[in-house]
Amino acid sequence: MGYLIDPANWEWLVTGNNLRFLVDGFLVNVEIALIAIVLSLILGLLLALARISKSALLRAPAGAWIDVWRNLPLIFVILYLSLGLPAPWKDAYEGIVPGFFPEALQSGRVLAGILGLTLYNSAVIAEIMRAGIQSLERGQGEAAASLGLPYWKSMRLVILPQGLRRMVPATVSQLITLNKDTTLVSIIAIQEVMRHGRIVSSFGFFGGAQAPVLQVFLTIGAMFVIVNLLLSRLSRRLEVRERKRTGVAVERVTGLEDQVAAAADVT
Repeated sequence: MGYLIDPANWEWLVTGNNLRFLVDGFLVNVEIALIAIVLSLILGLLLALARISKSALLRAPAGAWIDVWRNLPLIFVILYLSLGLPAPWKDAYEGIVPGFFPEALQSGRVLAGILGLTLYNSAVIAEIMRAGIQSLERGQGEAAASLGLPYWKSMRLVILPQGLRRMVPATVSQLITLNKDTTLVSIIAIQEVMRHGRIVSSFGFFGGAQAPVLQVFLTIGAMFVIVNLLLSRLSRRLEVRERKRTGVAVERVTGLEDQVAAAADVT
């Protein structure tokens, strides 16, 4: 324990620009995570809708796609894509990436990391969303159909708004996992926080102060804890807000006259 809290082992943190160097690497992880989160949520929702579709032409391929990608190790997916992606794809990515992106994100190599994270996490999120949608009472869809709403309109207006609220905790949990998994892109030579951490611990980089490996990676871990705690708090706030916005107190209805009166009040 003395080794852990010894001030001499933390001197590197305030020497030179070591902390800033780690933060710059961590921002690369955050940016990769944000891109992969947006793509994973969009693709995951499309896969979930295809998985529960009445058409076998949509349902079967979507199920096979989900089962394949979510059962592959993520590190294998990233390595495979880094080796197997055609060079024109990487060149096209480098051509369209905005100039204000960090240098690490302008390399075509990062495309493999983003695609790997998206393919794996969209498959997991698709199953979360499918479970959330199918957890709703069957009467919700039947009530929408009785009002004359077609399938996709009832899904958009009735089923998804309720199902998505139920999915928030599990979805945010998976997004937190996605954020942590961005450290795996270091294996394809992306200059992110883990690679920056190894540089600092190996060379004492800025200022020449000795940077013990344990303290360096504890600092990196603290960065992930802070960001993931913020995601968790955001998830809880969304849950509470939606509960307050949609929660209603329903009076008990017993007789026919009460039912007629309740219907009159609603209309």
